[in-house]
Amino acid sequence: MRTIPKDLIATFSIVGFDPETGELGIAVQSKFIGVGAVVPWAKAGVGAIATQSYANTSYGPEGIKYMEEGKDARDTLELLINDDPDKEMRQVGIVDAKGNAATFTGKECYDWAGGRTGKHYAAQGNILVSQNTVEAMGETFENTKGSLADRLLKSLEAGQKAGGDSRGKQSAALYVVKEKGGYGGYNDRFIDLRVDDHPEPIQELIRIYKLQQLYFGQTRTENVLEIKGAVKEELEKELVRLGYLQKGAEQDELLKALTSFIHVENFEEREQEPGKIDREVLDFMKQKQV
Repeated sequence: MRTIPKDLIATFSIVGFDPETGELGIAVQSKFIGVGAVVPWAKAGVGAIATQSYANTSYGPEGIKYMEEGKDARDTLELLINDDPDKEMRQVGIVDAKGNAATFTGKECYDWAGGRTGKHYAAQGNILVSQNTVEAMGETFENTKGSLADRLLKSLEAGQKAGGDSRGKQSAALYVVKEKGGYGGYNDRFIDLRVDDHPEPIQELIRIYKLQQLYFGQTRTENVLEIKGAVKEELEKELVRLGYLQKGAEQDELLKALTSFIHVENFEEREQEPGKIDREVLDFMKQKQV
């Protein structure tokens, strides 16, 4: 068996597409610091790419350019590796905006190395305990419901549980693009989360993803509560406890205090019309330590 160089990026990833929302994304884990700065590349309406194993980062922008020109995932992959004299050391997964998927593992990638494609996804990894990691990622993506981000994270978690990277864990990332999906609708960076150095990077990535959804996710209709009765009593109690309100304050003071809390905690995306509150904001308030 070949000796594995100490500076080699050992990685597993999954690239996916959601035809209902048009979202494209990548989830990745690696025994390498800051993997999110190297592996994932994507552009809304175009495609998503994971480049790894002696990663050639030019595969990202070059691959996006090819797909913008109308090339599908397979043609894009062929163009990338054919122009690369070190292609046998590379690994790459691609999904285009029509859901076509392609993966490539060079013959010189370190065992276990390989990939799998299915409907709207490509999963791949190198220096893995076994192929079970890639198989688990693919099967989980195929059989999981929910948003693209949810499916990618569950697939990554399943890959780790199936064996994962034989060298261990260090960093992870989740990158999802969507037309006007970025903050304020000014770009396509819908979700861009990174765990650069952590003993349990996937679990930490899941934790901060849940926070991201709390802060920036849309309020569900069934979670809009009127501030009256028991809800008002509970809200007043928490605002007093957290130092935003004096006990026995009038309704208008309570609403001003709620607005202050929402703005301090960056819950603008969940702010409701006067007299109403998002249940998840109230739940967050109840769990917040003074």
